[in-house]
Amino acid sequence: MIQPSLDLMEFIETQILPQYSVFDRAHNMEHVTRVIRRSLELASHTGADVNMVYTIAAYHDLGMSGPRAVHHITGGRLLKQDTRLKRWFSAEQINVMKEAVEDHRASASRAPRSMYGKIVAEADRDIDPEQVFRRTVQYGMSNYPEKDKEEHWQRFREHMEHKYSANGYIRLWIPGSPNERKLKDLRRIIADEKALREEFEKYYDEAL
Repeated sequence: MIQPSLDLMEFIETQILPQYSVFDRAHNMEHVTRVIRRSLELASHTGADVNMVYTIAAYHDLGMSGPRAVHHITGGRLLKQDTRLKRWFSAEQINVMKEAVEDHRASASRAPRSMYGKIVAEADRDIDPEQVFRRTVQYGMSNYPEKDKEEHWQRFREHMEHKYSANGYIRLWIPGSPNERKLKDLRRIIADEKALREEFEKYYDEAL
């Protein structure tokens, strides 16, 4: 797997990634490093510019510093306004990266505008069932501390149905990606309420 340039990596690792330390557990350093790793793996299969892919992945959730509902828009603006990136990228490349950050959100009603948007959107899909269940429980407990266990279960179940079920809104943009198999496994569990409750119990207890 081709690696980004060393000076770009040093900049990202010292100036950008530490900002994730103040976000909730579903959007923390562990999450962004996983998205970076997956993005670079997809880049090696698509021929995309590795430096651009790496940067998009690093910035994709910076907008969590503001309202979650528009974090993708905020993140794109933060990337475009970061003049330090001109050291590595042209204005055209920066605009493509801005749009890719804007397009990464799972609930977007349209397909990403470029291959770069598709890469980060796909990499951001934590479709590994373990990660999906853990992040959903962690987000609920971090952001709705007033809810009791049964209320968290209801939120968890509704989120699974709304986003990941066969009727959910999540879309995959890169055919043949590892996420296709993982989504099938996830949907099998969601369709079995008893199995889904067992997963909730496990990660709820873990998060206490």
